[in-house]
Amino acid sequence: MAIGNNGNVTTIEASPSRRTSVQIADPTKGAFFWLSAFFVVYCARPEDWIPGLKLFPLAKITAILALWGLFNSLGRTRRTFKDLPKEARLLLTMIILLFVGGFLSPVWKGGAVSRTTDFSKIYIAWILVFLLITTFDRLRRIIFIQAASVAVICAVALIKGHDTPRLSGIIGGIYSNPNDLAFAIVLSLPFALAFMVTAKNSIKKVLWLFAMLVMLVALFETASRAGFIDLVISGSVTLYYFAIKGKRPYLLVATGFLTVLIAVTAGGKLYDRFEALSGNSSTDQSAYGSFEDRKYLMLRALDAIEHYPILGIGVRNFPTYSLIWHDVHMTYLQIAAEGGIPVLIIYLMFFRCAFKNLKILRRRTDLDPDIVLFVGALSSSLVGFVVGALFAPEAYQYFPYFAVAFTATLLQTIKENEEQPGSVPPPPKKPRHFLEIYADRGATGAMSPVR
Repeated sequence: MAIGNNGNVTTIEASPSRRTSVQIADPTKGAFFWLSAFFVVYCARPEDWIPGLKLFPLAKITAILALWGLFNSLGRTRRTFKDLPKEARLLLTMIILLFVGGFLSPVWKGGAVSRTTDFSKIYIAWILVFLLITTFDRLRRIIFIQAASVAVICAVALIKGHDTPRLSGIIGGIYSNPNDLAFAIVLSLPFALAFMVTAKNSIKKVLWLFAMLVMLVALFETASRAGFIDLVISGSVTLYYFAIKGKRPYLLVATGFLTVLIAVTAGGKLYDRFEALSGNSSTDQSAYGSFEDRKYLMLRALDAIEHYPILGIGVRNFPTYSLIWHDVHMTYLQIAAEGGIPVLIIYLMFFRCAFKNLKILRRRTDLDPDIVLFVGALSSSLVGFVVGALFAPEAYQYFPYFAVAFTATLLQTIKENEEQPGSVPPPPKKPRHFLEIYADRGATGAMSPVR
């Protein structure tokens, strides 16, 4: 008897003499469907651009159904809570410390606790991702949803906000601020390129190329200086993995040409904002004022860390503490000021785990070429986050946490496939007694092979 698992069904083959098989449905199939739906809701925000959907709490509905599906399949799943990696414990510890800091906040206890409760939902989503994405095909599907959703968001923002400065407020939630939209674009572009390169036909390649063009145009339209710097760094890492290491030199030429073309046609506002850093009165004064505000906010964040180094001032309380109602535009200062230095250390350890996972995967020489490409894309996306975090307040944005979960689940999947290459090992067989062998010979007229 042999038992196999392809991610959707489990196939049980009987002994060679019987030649029969039975297919058992994967118990997590329904839960994964609702997890996919949750990613569509979170990443594409359909309630912002499809009339009527705001009446329904789609994110809560899909997350609850995914949890329900997972609990219904407990005891029959390939992966269990015992398999949760170090990253899960670090994230939970960080959330607990944020709750403690919220209850003891010197600024606004109720607000800090409420916002920590909202952020803590990432832990549920993280656990669902790790437990339900048990094959590379499932991981591709979830990453596809993220990349495609950001491309759709960019198209909607360009259409609806063609006359809105920096596309500000066109889409709500995680895309409402131009810098946040640029940040999401940079984190998703490596995945879009991976899908274009691995596409099996020309139509899909063209669609992904068009999607990346839309994303790049939207990024330039946001005129986000941090987003552009992040794009240069993350894009360089992406091209290293895809063009140089992957031996696709045409990507270098194509990327250079398209970047120059888009910069010339849609980069005027971004150029003005960089020029304004010099304080030239003939350029965008709001950009220069923003630059001065950011310097002040960094000093104010250091003041908060100095006075409240252990538990911080509470999640999302820095705008009040700043006295000018703005976040500090640096994630590491943001998490240290609002959560305290211990939370900052755990935060850095959490993301360090992701880079360790990727390092282990890059050392492998036996991985499928598609997996190698997505390892490169994940590396580029996380580098994009590390760099972008220097210029933006993204401590509570879900995309970077998802990227860490993707590295953990991919590494776990490969380990499981090594232990169970393509299938779950069959149960051990008991040695056959010589009387059973004799009975087989009497029944068939010939000695059956000992199995």
